[in-house]
Amino acid sequence: MASHSDTLVVFFGATAGANGAKLGSDEREIILLVWQIVDLHEKKVGKLQRRLVKPDTLELTDQSKEDTGLSVDELCKAEPLDKVLQQFQQSVSAEVKALGRSSYRLCVDGPLIIRQALHPEASKKNLVLPECFYSFVDVRKEFHKCCPNAGPVQDLTLPAMLEYVCIPELPLSEQVTGVKEVRSMVQLSLHILADPYNHTFSCFEAVKVKFESGACSKTEPVDSETVIRARGLPWQSSDQDIARFFKGLNIAKGGVALCLNAQGRRNGEALVRFINQEHRDLALERHKHHMGSRYVEVYKATGEEFLKIAGGTSNEVAQFLSKENQVIIRMRGLPFTASPQDVLTFLGPESPVTDATEGLLFVKYPDGRPTGDAFVLFSCEEYAQNALKKHKQILGKRYIELFRSTAAEVQQVNVQSPLQSSKYCLQCRFFSTCSNLGLQHAVPMGRPSGDAFIQMKSADRAFMVAQKCHKKMMKDRYVEVFQCSTEEMSFVLMGGTLNRSGLSPPPCKLPCLSPPAYAAFPSPALLSEAALYQSPLLSASRTPQPTHSPHPAPTLAYYPPQHHPAQLYMNMNMNYTAYYPSPPVSPSTVGYFAAPPGSVASALAAQQPHAGSPMMPQHGALVRMQGLPYNAGVKDILGFFQGYQLQPDAILVLYNLSGQRSGEALVTFPSEETARRAVAERSNHPLSGHPVRLLVCCD
Repeated sequence: MASHSDTLVVFFGATAGANGAKLGSDEREIILLVWQIVDLHEKKVGKLQRRLVKPDTLELTDQSKEDTGLSVDELCKAEPLDKVLQQFQQSVSAEVKALGRSSYRLCVDGPLIIRQALHPEASKKNLVLPECFYSFVDVRKEFHKCCPNAGPVQDLTLPAMLEYVCIPELPLSEQVTGVKEVRSMVQLSLHILADPYNHTFSCFEAVKVKFESGACSKTEPVDSETVIRARGLPWQSSDQDIARFFKGLNIAKGGVALCLNAQGRRNGEALVRFINQEHRDLALERHKHHMGSRYVEVYKATGEEFLKIAGGTSNEVAQFLSKENQVIIRMRGLPFTASPQDVLTFLGPESPVTDATEGLLFVKYPDGRPTGDAFVLFSCEEYAQNALKKHKQILGKRYIELFRSTAAEVQQVNVQSPLQSSKYCLQCRFFSTCSNLGLQHAVPMGRPSGDAFIQMKSADRAFMVAQKCHKKMMKDRYVEVFQCSTEEMSFVLMGGTLNRSGLSPPPCKLPCLSPPAYAAFPSPALLSEAALYQSPLLSASRTPQPTHSPHPAPTLAYYPPQHHPAQLYMNMNMNYTAYYPSPPVSPSTVGYFAAPPGSVASALAAQQPHAGSPMMPQHGALVRMQGLPYNAGVKDILGFFQGYQLQPDAILVLYNLSGQRSGEALVTFPSEETARRAVAERSNHPLSGHPVRLLVCCD
């Protein structure tokens, strides 16, 4: 499209749902298109064209029927959108050529028909729009340049603008929806082209054809009025998928940041940065629009939140991401000994990596050891697709998983948070069993193994304690104390070993491993810091308490907020390949402690809770709450379920491994019938503006 056009195509559209200021906000399809050509040189107009459009869903809202005057019977006889767009292009091109003109540009009354209706619908239907729909002028902004005293652009309407310049209303014969709007825009355009305004249309707005990936520096200023948070995204969605969801709106370069949880897994959220506040505000109108079968929630966010996710400082990562317009693929499950050449050979000549080994970035632990993850750059979609075909093929003795990734994910995974990299945990190896040591603060999780972990307040504190207590005696046994990180602790809890020689991974099981199951299994215990400083009175042996059940219930630890420096971690039957930053298809439950299966919940209810510990109540049916505000507490949830006679101890707010609320909670109702009634009556009701999803977790 030329930078200057000699013809305007005044354009109008209406949908089967909301129109006017809410056009496109309800995802309803376009049912009407109207247009007319204006010759900017000769100040002449062409023939007005009006086309009905047959939607895939033949259904009109009452408001749409009133606004457009159309019926379902009329639309049944119309052509679908792709055919009407072909007719538009053929008609306009022929008429422009007949006028002896070389180019044209669309003119609309506000951007909604282009940005919020046409582009999103075309994207969902996989239609390729003509080039003219990627550039337009807004008659309101052009009018505001001529008449700045008429009021703010966002408050201008066609009747108000016509009245301001004393243009009379159209005759009744032209009061048909679409015809009226196009005729009014044509009159207004001709008026400001003439004396005394002699206006030149120059405020050309563009719709980006493709999202541009790129890196973001933590020092880069980000306007908070341009950022949104999207929640409920499919786990497999990439930055390009999110850009497609917001098709028609211009996302800033590198402006999609997929959020990861404490384990590096995608949590179904993303922060998106737009080029300006206008586009951000339009994005908010897509709240609860659908991506596939899932609806996506859209909320305001801040520039600080965006930088926390998307900002990076690593020189190696910055150099890797400096190659622009690349497709990024993430590999997971690589052998720890895999070399760059091994990866290139695995991918093969049909999927060449950009700049060979320079297009590979291996993810490493803070001490330099490989994690089994790597990011790969490809110069085009074809090469990336060829690489993805090797998903779950074997390299060495391991199957390799490949997934689409983003620049922000590369930065998040390679610039780990202090929780993942700081060594503020201790591993204690007792050359005896915990039950014989009489440790008051030990929390056994299955059969005692003689190992335990302690989480300290800081890495300095962990170092001091390790130096002081290593190989000291406890009763008649000596204890080895090693400083370690949270990631190393999690690694051991999943079956690996940690000693002075480093980490040894658990055996890899082929073929594909199933998602983690949420049941307890024999593992080390987690001790409090005070356990290393017990007085002799506390180190006396204790008589094991008899169990009254022939089948003792497994012990399952949740992760509640605690004021004590020791915090409990849940043991899960997880394989090592599921541990470090995982693919987009990770289960939604990873990263926080979700509702256990019914059998485990029953086992929990059978346990006697310790004083002050928020264990599950003994009877009833579980309901899982999702989408809670992160500051929601027990009182808020009690208020949400007002009338159901719940007690505070029936509510368990869930926390992730970083100690932050996960946005979920478990609520125990007195019966399954009551639980199902609560779900039916309260699901998707708002709590502090957040719609809350409810799921029954009964057997």
